[in-house]
Parts: sequence; structure tokens; C-alpha cells
Amino acid sequence: MRFAMIQTAGRTAIAAAAGADQPFRACFADEPGYPGDLTALVARGPAALAAAGAALANCGIVDLDAVTVLVPLPNPPKIICIGLNYADHSRESGFEQPAYPTVFGRFASSLVAHGQPILRPVVSEQLDYEGELVAVIGKSGHSISKADALSHVIGYSLFNEASIRDYQFKAPQWTVGKNFDATGAFGPILVTADELPPGAKGLRITTTLNGEVVQDANTDDMIFDVATLISTLSEAFTLQAGDLIVTGTPAGVGLARKPQLWMKPGDVCDVSVERVGTLRNPIEAA
Repeated sequence: MRFAMIQTAGRTAIAAAAGADQPFRACFADEPGYPGDLTALVARGPAALAAAGAALANCGIVDLDAVTVLVPLPNPPKIICIGLNYADHSRESGFEQPAYPTVFGRFASSLVAHGQPILRPVVSEQLDYEGELVAVIGKSGHSISKADALSHVIGYSLFNEASIRDYQFKAPQWTVGKNFDATGAFGPILVTADELPPGAKGLRITTTLNGEVVQDANTDDMIFDVATLISTLSEAFTLQAGDLIVTGTPAGVGLARKPQLWMKPGDVCDVSVERVGTLRNPIEAA
């Protein structure tokens, strides 16, 4: 199943499609039978999400291109980002391949929806793209074994983990440069884990800027795959339903190019993962 949160004419709805080739059908929050938003459904687990999908199959068809698509999960308990998780990206960034995941956090206040602008801040021109796959946790757990890790994933989505590079490297910790307002594009949909290969392996991931491919890799290229990340992270803290694991970006970022390539107002950036979809955002000045 594929799920989206949408808004049109001031009304909010949840929409679902039975597959990539099927239309989305939506039920509005003010209509009888509304099953709840994605945040509530993910918190209740896969059975609740499946039941909502079945119920939505009887609702009216909606065109996602004709409505406002919202952030699927606007207030995740945690947004856990993984840096340097593709070997080629580690090399181009001047780092050795890590032996342990490079972990940092994002704030929900940085999130922006599909179709909405990523904002280049007033204080910097170094706005960089980073196309990434997101694993969404659907079952809480601590000290999760690698063998059991994928049972904790309810679905996958997309992220443009746009970074303000000069602020990222003002200090050893990357937090500030990774959390400017409206720089964390997330969505447009949640694809349930059963639609994809285990761990979303073997899928092409690309980023295009103004139609030019600037990143092109495969999720098989991750140094730490989804199962390893879940197991490793859960050694330290409990993963909760609704947590996002933003799994890292491949080579080709603007920082490493000569000359460097920064996103600027008027640009359009697309992040795509095979069988998941495309996240598109224009760039505007803050």
C-alpha cells in the first residue's frame, strides 16, 4: 500500500493506493469512516495501517498532482540521520569510510512537504542537496537483533536532507547546518515495507537538479544497511513507532564538485528511489 496526507480547499484527508499502478482514494477528516492520520495509524502498527488501506479502497479517487501533499509524519518522535553511509560519498567528502554509523539528529521544525519550497537562508548561499531513502519504524524496540530488525519497519519514504554546508562545518557537530527551517524535504508518500525488497535493497536512487542527474547510486551501496542501522541504533535508545531513519546520501553532492554546485532560488530538485516515487521541491529564498 501507498499512503499520503493531503489537503484541498482547507480540508485534510488521508489517501491510499493499492499499488504503484493504482489510483489514490481519499477520505477526509470531516467524513464518516475517516481512519485517522498517518501518525496515528503508524503508532497503532501494520494491522491498523492495512485496515485503513482496505477501508479507503471504497473512497473517492483523488489526483495527488491536483492537491496539496502534506508531510506524511509531521512530528516524528525522532529523526535519526546517517552521514557518510555510501563509500563514494565518504571519499568525496574527505572522510575515511566509517566503521560505525555517523549519527546526527534533525528537528521536526526543519521538515517541508513535497511540492513546497526548500528555503535558502539569508545567511548562506551554500544550500546543498542530499537525496536519501527513509525507513519508518512501525514497532518499538530496544536492543533489536539484526535478524529481527526489518520486522520493525512499517514502510519507506524519501528525504532531501538539504544542508547549509558552511554552517555544518562551523563546529565539529553538524547539528546547526542540518536544521535550518524548511530544509528537510520529506515525502510525498509512505510505501509499506511489503511492497519493496527486504530492507529496500537493490533500488536505484537518484537526485536531479533542474533535470540534470547529480546523484545516481543503488541502495545496495550503503555501508550500513537498514537492518544493521536498526540493530545498531537500538543498542543506545529505544526506537519508537513513527521514528524516521534517514539512511544517508550517495556521492555527487554539490560540496564535492568543482566548481561547487549550490541550490539557488528558481531551481527544482527531485529525489527518486525506484518503486518508491519522487520527491520534488522548488528552491526559494527565505
